[in-house]
Amino acid sequence: MGEIIGHVAALNRFPVKSMAGEPLQAAEIDWQGVEGDRQYGFYFRESRSRFPWLTGRDISELVLHSARFADPGSPKTARVEIAAPDGWRGHVDDAELLDRLSAAVREPVSLMQLAIGAYDAMPVSVVTSAGHRLVEAAHGSPLDLRRFRTNIVIESGAVQVEWAGKRIAFGEDGAELLVTDGIPRCAMVTIDPGTAERDSSVLRTIARKFGNVYGVYGAPARKGPVRVGDVVRVVG
Repeated sequence: MGEIIGHVAALNRFPVKSMAGEPLQAAEIDWQGVEGDRQYGFYFRESRSRFPWLTGRDISELVLHSARFADPGSPKTARVEIAAPDGWRGHVDDAELLDRLSAAVREPVSLMQLAIGAYDAMPVSVVTSAGHRLVEAAHGSPLDLRRFRTNIVIESGAVQVEWAGKRIAFGEDGAELLVTDGIPRCAMVTIDPGTAERDSSVLRTIARKFGNVYGVYGAPARKGPVRVGDVVRVVG
């Protein structure tokens, strides 16, 4: 059965890259990751770079836009509802939203839907409560977990980097992940998820004390559900 290492404390899905996510009680993990995660991304229409995405690094206020599936249980087909911090409401594919974002960055912006997810590197991100507390202690103050846009938070006394190269399993019939490598962090973690204010000291703490790594990536090794409260085991 494997060694018990903790339980799932929180699950998060981010329908739109860089926008606020939606907390879940249960999620399905398929070969692309959490179903519906990073399903949409806005990009600079005229960019020729390898990273054309419009993110919070370009507009901090993106993190204040709420993005949720109208039918949370059907992320493959449901429309994504957007609520902007100034009160505007609509859907991710509304032309008005494109106009608003294009005006904010003074460049033409387009929308892309990717069934495989608009990930920077790997599809699933994991952090443990112990790992987060280490970062908070090094920083000297509490840090909102939402800064780190993590899919799975595990309540555990272990630090997640201990599982690199191993598989972790969720529940009795759930998904399995192959833990691959630590997640290198960027300016996104400097953005307060509640106010969009920036604090560069957060990134400095992670860079200086933790080699610029917070959390780990996971690659799906078995499809299945993950639920809040699931026991988590190391199985290989």
